[in-house]
Amino acid sequence: MLRRFVQLAALVLVSFPAQAQNRAGTFDYYVLALSWSPTWCALEGTARNAPQCDRPLGWVLHGLWPQYDRGYPEYCAGTGRDPSRAQTGAMADIMGASGAAWYQWKKHGRCSGLEAGAYFDLARRAYDGVARPEVLRRLPDPVRLPARVVEQAFLADNPALSPDAITITCKAGRIQEARICLSRDDLTPIRCGPDVVRDCAMTDALLDPVR
Repeated sequence: MLRRFVQLAALVLVSFPAQAQNRAGTFDYYVLALSWSPTWCALEGTARNAPQCDRPLGWVLHGLWPQYDRGYPEYCAGTGRDPSRAQTGAMADIMGASGAAWYQWKKHGRCSGLEAGAYFDLARRAYDGVARPEVLRRLPDPVRLPARVVEQAFLADNPALSPDAITITCKAGRIQEARICLSRDDLTPIRCGPDVVRDCAMTDALLDPVR
């Protein structure tokens, strides 16, 4: 009976590892998620009359996500104060809207273990530390291209990046996001975990221009 109990306990630990507890401050690295604003507007934002879609935005900060080697924490319990409207509003220039900043704080920011101001400062630092390829902002018309071309553009403009530190995602036949893996200590690019590296394999993904 005791042996059976031990076996069941081991199975539970495998199925529900400690990372599932979503403890704030307990994670391995960050994922910097950059969304191509024209794609989000085409698929969702324009229908919502989102103010973001009235601005000539290219890569916007989706979020800075604490990540485990496998999986990620979310909606962690926090003991610190939530951000003020001024703090979330101050992120609208790179996130498109203050509401996006608030949502990202609730889902991911609390899991960083940082105070809200420090988390947003770190997210801005991570965003500013990555060169967004200017060539993609200069497209005059929609183009169809292999997703790997977008990755190559990031690699060309960011010498510290390697192919295993960035992944390009697609959605509904369009280029959706660039996700870059960064160390939690100094935000240097590192190899992504196996569940983050999900490169889009499309050879004709649509990339709308910035308007």
